Amino acid sequence: MKDKLVTLIGGGGFLGRYVAQALLRQGVRVRIAQRRPREAWFLKPQGGLGQTQFVLVDVTLPETVARAVEGSDAVVNLAGTLHAADYHAIHVKGAQTVAQAASRAGASAFVHVSALGADAASPSGYGKSKAAGERAVLEAFKKAVILRPSYLFGREDRLVNRFAAMIASWGVVPVLAPEAKAQPLWVADAADAVTAALGDPGAHGGKTYSLGGPDVLTMAGLNRWIAREIGRDPLFLDLPDAIGALVAAMPGSPLSGDQWKMLKRDNIVPAGAPGMAALGLSPVPLASVAPSWLVQYRRHGRFGQLGSAA
Repeated sequence: MKDKLVTLIGGGGFLGRYVAQALLRQGVRVRIAQRRPREAWFLKPQGGLGQTQFVLVDVTLPETVARAVEGSDAVVNLAGTLHAADYHAIHVKGAQTVAQAASRAGASAFVHVSALGADAASPSGYGKSKAAGERAVLEAFKKAVILRPSYLFGREDRLVNRFAAMIASWGVVPVLAPEAKAQPLWVADAADAVTAALGDPGAHGGKTYSLGGPDVLTMAGLNRWIAREIGRDPLFLDLPDAIGALVAAMPGSPLSGDQWKMLKRDNIVPAGAPGMAALGLSPVPLASVAPSWLVQYRRHGRFGQLGSAA
């Protein structure tokens, strides 16, 4: 991939920044395309002079997509949303637009980042839209690689950090969908999956990979692991589904009704599905990397002792 031009649609986002950094380390020329390119300028020092480009793109506007992918050797679509009103426009029509533009531009590889919950029969609109987007992508770019990651964790994530902040601040912590299982994947490992797929499109083209980490945890188990790691001992209240549904329906709730439907379903790699190993990768466990940033939630930070008094 050295000296090739790879366009990352949504390259300044949580996963996108790690994909960009991985590619830059390999000597790839990276074009970051997103709605607000200024927000991705922090990536510029990660590469050499002229190695990183920034362009404006809106996947709902085909003309901007065509300009963004022009001259690309490969394209990665990382665009996604948690706003139900935008599911079809971004996950389905937007994904189709990007795949069509990549095909017309003559890109040799196309990677589409979907989600482990993608399922035409999903009770959530999110899962249904992700499945529809995958179909649209493969119709437009038959040799596209579909990656379905589980929940991603990392220094900037909105999952582990949110739970840790609650546990550090509240004496009583409610846990929604406590028995739902997840297989969290380190964001840097997900980025390596993208680069592996790009590095050998002949071997991976047209295939779908379900990506998860080595740990399978319930939501209750994840919260309790975080509490132990940061030396906190709140009272956990595992809420029944009836209460969880009411919380999601409340005005101003941080969790929408559709997100509640997603959360209730297990988010783990199906048995026998090609995954990280099929891409030649071995994901790292949560415990080997998360403590490096979770330390900020301990009493007195890195200078405190686990379980120390306030």
